[in-house]
Amino acid sequence: MTTFKEIRGTAVQSVSSDPSNPEIGQLWYNNSIGVLKGYQSIGAAWASGGSLSTARTGVAGAGVQTEALAFGGYNGTANTGATEEYNGSAWTTGGSMSIPRHNLGGCGTQTAGLGFGGNLINPTSNATEEYNGSTWTAGGNLGTQILLPASAGIQTAALGAGGYIGPNTNISQEYDGSSWTSGGNMSTARRGLAGCGIQTLALGFGGYTTTNVANTEEYDGSTWTAGGSLNTARRYLAGAGTQTSGLGFGGNTTASVANTEEYNGSSWTNSTAMTTATRQLGGAGTQTSALGFGGTTTAITTNTEEYTNPTLAVKTITTSTS
Repeated sequence: MTTFKEIRGTAVQSVSSDPSNPEIGQLWYNNSIGVLKGYQSIGAAWASGGSLSTARTGVAGAGVQTEALAFGGYNGTANTGATEEYNGSAWTTGGSMSIPRHNLGGCGTQTAGLGFGGNLINPTSNATEEYNGSTWTAGGNLGTQILLPASAGIQTAALGAGGYIGPNTNISQEYDGSSWTSGGNMSTARRGLAGCGIQTLALGFGGYTTTNVANTEEYDGSTWTAGGSLNTARRYLAGAGTQTSGLGFGGNTTASVANTEEYNGSSWTNSTAMTTATRQLGGAGTQTSALGFGGTTTAITTNTEEYTNPTLAVKTITTSTS
């Protein structure tokens, strides 16, 4: 019979307290409490967070899971400029944008956010606004009016790519904190795609041409190259993370979907689905600690979901007598 030591290369030790830095898969017997324990990786999970104060779709996001920003959107009746700040459990009201709009680009941090482009119902906007943690001020205008772009970067080094300017477009625009300049063109013109990363190491993925697409493209600051395709082609999804550790979630195929996928720099793998299928939602955070909020389920929503992967934990090992 094969022993645990032969499988793991270590014996099950008897110790008086749990190890301070265990390895995944390690087992030990805590003799002070008479319990067998192990250290395991628990799969990815989405959990409910605090609800937005304002239900909205086409909302933009910025920041990280515990310091996020939600701004703009459409509440079912009109565009909104409402801004909300998330502290890891609840949203509070921030300063309103000067120009209410939805389907805009967003990036940066909670105290240094950037919003650009978007839909004014009619026409499309080229306006840029900068957030300092309490108020929005005007930044340099985009070279082209645009909505539904991919977004990446920070307030002083941002990227907008793809989107809709009348037809779908493949253009990229780069922001330096005061003005926008043209970047390299994407291979595929599309709208409703997601983005993540920084200005010089960005991802653009998914979206809509005349049909939903799964294409991923990687940007090096001047040129886009093909990356691995999403497993599920879709539009109106959200993105988080970096070029080599990206996350795509939610979106629309023929209806809202809950699909979550992780990118490792070359390929996408399916992960745990969101609790609620949602499209045109905002996103923030990293691949292992992300936030999705607002959007449309079957109706415009205030939902917030928090993603964690992986969760490492010490677990008590029990047996069943039934």
